[in-house]
Amino acid sequence: MSEELLAVIEQLERERGIKKEVLIKAIESALLSATRKVIDVKPGEELRIEFDPGSGKIKAYKNEKEINSIDFGRIAASTARQVIIQKIREAEKDVTFNEFQAKIGTIVSGTVYRFEKGNIVVDLLGKAEGILPKREQSPKEDFKQGQRIRAYVFEVKKEGRGPQIILSRRHPNLVKELFELEVPEIYDGTVEIKSIAREAGERTKISVWSKNEKVDPVGACVGMRGNRVKNIVQELQEEKIDIVRYNDDVKEYIKSALSPAEVSEIRLDKEKKKAEVIVQDDQLSLAIGKHGQNVRLASKLIGWELDVRTKSGAPAEPVVLGLKTEEPSVKTEVVVPEADITVDQIEGIGEKTADDLKEAGFKTAQDLVNADISEITKIKGIGEKRAEKIKAEAMKALKP
Repeated sequence: MSEELLAVIEQLERERGIKKEVLIKAIESALLSATRKVIDVKPGEELRIEFDPGSGKIKAYKNEKEINSIDFGRIAASTARQVIIQKIREAEKDVTFNEFQAKIGTIVSGTVYRFEKGNIVVDLLGKAEGILPKREQSPKEDFKQGQRIRAYVFEVKKEGRGPQIILSRRHPNLVKELFELEVPEIYDGTVEIKSIAREAGERTKISVWSKNEKVDPVGACVGMRGNRVKNIVQELQEEKIDIVRYNDDVKEYIKSALSPAEVSEIRLDKEKKKAEVIVQDDQLSLAIGKHGQNVRLASKLIGWELDVRTKSGAPAEPVVLGLKTEEPSVKTEVVVPEADITVDQIEGIGEKTADDLKEAGFKTAQDLVNADISEITKIKGIGEKRAEKIKAEAMKALKP
């Protein structure tokens, strides 16, 4: 039996990646447990098991005196076998945990295995199962059982049943990692990703910078005939991607971030990190974007609050900015106001729910639109389905 155990140890170390030392400790612990059942050990007496990793021989000691009357073959074949298997399984779980713990912040591949209450269980190439929670799924993606999937490793938790690997298709760094896989200049460090702002399923803005003046960072990311960025767009189910050239000059950076709109003038408040952006009337809708998306993403990308204004004296139509609410100005410059709809005015939201939302910091419809579902579900009594309905009603209320 000793030779059989040694062969099993070597096989498991070779095929499963479990260290020999871990297995030997598990076997010694298992044999000690089994030996106690056949040896009379009185209080105060010490029982010890030694497994020789070289010869595979097993020895038992009681009070440092070797016991020669034990049939370890019989013990290992019966009582100890199940304990050894359990210990080996625990060691395998640790190996899996450590392997995926090291992969946090990277992309892994797998196949869709099954669906559980809106969550997607992913088979990670037979090594483990990952969970893609509903909150981490891109709203416009629809996967089917057996479909191949790539996801960002967001978190790894150690649990009794084994490691729980939390995946994401919504995280901004998913886009970052896809660019690193697709663009050699990013992988080797020549081109650096400075910042990312993303609204999953809709649009992403990514700013890039080159350490080598001869390498165009935007061109490197776009690729020949746009092949590199097209591959990423296809992976993200046609999500739009704006590649912005990073610039130390904040004004130039803002201009690039607000593309495709053309900016006429920028006034900076460096202390408060606020910028007043002036555009021509015909550039206003481009600068703002649908439901304020363009300016909102540009603001996140740069880390500045952007206030978009026009040179026209005519009042502008209300546009959802996601910034502070301001009334239209009667002066020559007109502030584009945010839709000022409070949660009390949203159809389908009762008085108590409105009070709970306001207490949690969601005072307007725009607050709800900008929030993730997971933030709304933190409010007591609001589940995921209810949160989705509330957000949908808020979006409906903001439509002109």
